[in-house]
Amino acid sequence: MVSHAHQGTTSSALTRLNVNAARALGIPPTAYTHLLGTAPEHLDDDLCRPPVVTSVRITELAIVRAPWTEVSLLLARQGPVGSLGVWDYLITSAPTPLEGIRDAGAYLGTVLDTSTDDLRISEDSGLVTLSHLNRGDLAHEAACAVLACALGLYLRRLSEAAQRCLVPLRVTLAAEAPRRHDALIELYGTRSIEFGAPVSSLVFRGSDLTAAAPHAQPGLSAVLRRHADQTLVAAVPLRDWLDLFRGALACVQDEGAPALAAVARRMAVSPRTLQRRLDEHGTTWSAEVETVRRNHISRLLHTTDLSIEAIAARSGYADARALRRAVLRWYGTTPAALRREPVLR
Repeated sequence: MVSHAHQGTTSSALTRLNVNAARALGIPPTAYTHLLGTAPEHLDDDLCRPPVVTSVRITELAIVRAPWTEVSLLLARQGPVGSLGVWDYLITSAPTPLEGIRDAGAYLGTVLDTSTDDLRISEDSGLVTLSHLNRGDLAHEAACAVLACALGLYLRRLSEAAQRCLVPLRVTLAAEAPRRHDALIELYGTRSIEFGAPVSSLVFRGSDLTAAAPHAQPGLSAVLRRHADQTLVAAVPLRDWLDLFRGALACVQDEGAPALAAVARRMAVSPRTLQRRLDEHGTTWSAEVETVRRNHISRLLHTTDLSIEAIAARSGYADARALRRAVLRWYGTTPAALRREPVLR
């Protein structure tokens, strides 16, 4: 399950994919760099989650330059293995492509907004159907481009998992037929594409997806699922000024004890202005520092083997005793006991 806190956002990796496509089409950066989540410190931070509207707007700019069919192909080409983070490796490292795409469906929230998008997998009579459900307005060409790209990325990852080119028996798209769709034929490797379908899907022979993956590594899928859980827990949704501030504060926290002046520099404002904006948002510097420290410490306890002393030093505490007092105040337990507790999604 993905937290409601992630709704309305996507991974920074997906935003990078859109930005790379915009660059390839020659769209000037001034057309999109003002959008929330496209600043380098957010775009390059895999824990940041920019708003969905940022990716949608960049795609809208792209379809002014090229038909949506070509934009979908270009977007898919911007996404080699690893570009979408742990989600990619859930597919390519699983024992079979089918097991991998099932894991990818369960963790679709690491990439997309699962309040609007969903991946469903069904098996019947030796066939496997992957259906991508999107609640966007498919009369809108940008939505068509994104949907067609999603199917293309599924196909690409499954082929990479199988270490051979998989060709779907049939592709259906819940989009009106375009004038030309050569780019989609290239994207899916088949002319068997049906437009105006109720659901967008890829249909495969079951044997194509159930054969053992050549590079599967026993036990790795479980490790990747845990990493996906931790990624979702640590994610920072960007929706407004306060989200931007918290992203900047988290970056400074990773460099040591956070300083007001350092965060103010990152946000290109004076320390006094920063404090005034925090007051306008009903919070304070000290409260925000304590929250980011708490999240930082919880993450280090659950994702590293660092000693309590080392975590204290990395979190700006004088010693391990000060850290223990803080954890007791926050969680009513000790750091060692907290470390043993499961990570909550």
